[in-house]
Amino acid sequence: MQYIKKSSAQEAIGDASIENTVKDMLKEIEQRGEDAVKDYALKFDNWQGDFILSDEKRAELIAQVPERVKQDINFTFKQVTEFAKAQLNSLSEFSITTESGAVLGQKVIPLNCAGCYVPGGRYSHAASAIMSIATAKVAGVEKIVACSPPKNGSIHPAIVYAMDLAGADIIMEMGGVHAVASMAKGLFTGVKADILVGPGNGYVAEAKRLLFGEVGIDVFAGPTESAIIADHTADPMTIAVDLVSQAEHGVDSPVWFFTTDLALANKVAEIVPKVAADMPNHAIVEQAWRDHGEIIFAETKEEIAKISDQYASEHLQVITEDDAWWLENLKNYGSLFLGEGATVTHGDKCSGTNHILPTKQVARYSGGLNVHKFLKILTFQEISEAANLEFSAIGSRISRVEGMEGHARACDWRLRKYYPENEWDFEVYDQKRYD
Repeated sequence: MQYIKKSSAQEAIGDASIENTVKDMLKEIEQRGEDAVKDYALKFDNWQGDFILSDEKRAELIAQVPERVKQDINFTFKQVTEFAKAQLNSLSEFSITTESGAVLGQKVIPLNCAGCYVPGGRYSHAASAIMSIATAKVAGVEKIVACSPPKNGSIHPAIVYAMDLAGADIIMEMGGVHAVASMAKGLFTGVKADILVGPGNGYVAEAKRLLFGEVGIDVFAGPTESAIIADHTADPMTIAVDLVSQAEHGVDSPVWFFTTDLALANKVAEIVPKVAADMPNHAIVEQAWRDHGEIIFAETKEEIAKISDQYASEHLQVITEDDAWWLENLKNYGSLFLGEGATVTHGDKCSGTNHILPTKQVARYSGGLNVHKFLKILTFQEISEAANLEFSAIGSRISRVEGMEGHARACDWRLRKYYPENEWDFEVYDQKRYD
């Protein structure tokens, strides 16, 4: 393995100042409730109006959205919904009767309430509203509360249109830590979220992390990551453009390029700074590339696959002569983009797979947001009197091996009750002793 370009940034351990700030805010909201949220809204967003978006204002904002924008959002909604429905259909309820006579099964039950956070700071992420809200809706979540920060007197109209189309029951004009906490605690809505989903800045991500346990969350999120794997068949300009496109997320967004072609690696290293300099937001892209960009060359595709799995990137593009091999052999990524025709922008905006994905190597053990995140897989069992002859005897013996006498006696009682004619080697819970 050879670094053609290596990241100059120190590995992030965590920002203690963000953690402490968020802890203090959550503590204040826990103690003072809605009054604390109102203070934070005034401080951070200069907001003094109602937090719940009224039906009238919702309609007014939607009316401001150009027809072409509506059509594009409708397309994304259709794609995301179709994919979420396919995910839902891949999971089913069932029951089986085992050889020993037990009836075992699972129920699939939607969560009661989802809190969906939609960023609206530097960029107005209308697509994120579709990704979270539409997926929750397909899952059958009963109540969906959506939040996004107001700018210039309201949430961005395109975000409101996307929220409305996707099925948000309540829209809150609120952003940041206080928005996340409000959804978790049911402030202003009276409905506590069972799960918090959606991307956000470092403060939003930290708030979700600290609230995890009180509520569920989608993923532990960090800065957006993207990687590209390519060989000698790839176009260096395509690679450079795609790396730059993802670096614009922020100055802390890493982009990585892994290749088996040394000439291609050097050419991409040459082109990227030129493409970055031509961007309107070139300062962001240039810093992200300087501090976090990497290019790695290795001799074999097996070694590249191993390196890629170690990085476990949020987005992973493959542009090679044998993309099918990579689909078969790569194991750690948030979402995979196969072939030159598939760029990360497609997944971020409109292809249909969810763009709320794991970062910071979380892809080693978890995928991104999907319809299953909004569902509980609950199990049930039914043990007949006849089946108790075996199950209660085994349950009793294992309980005593573990030293759990109460558990053992629950099984003993059933054996005595269902099979009074049998002789048992225990003298507990004889009903006559309790009459």
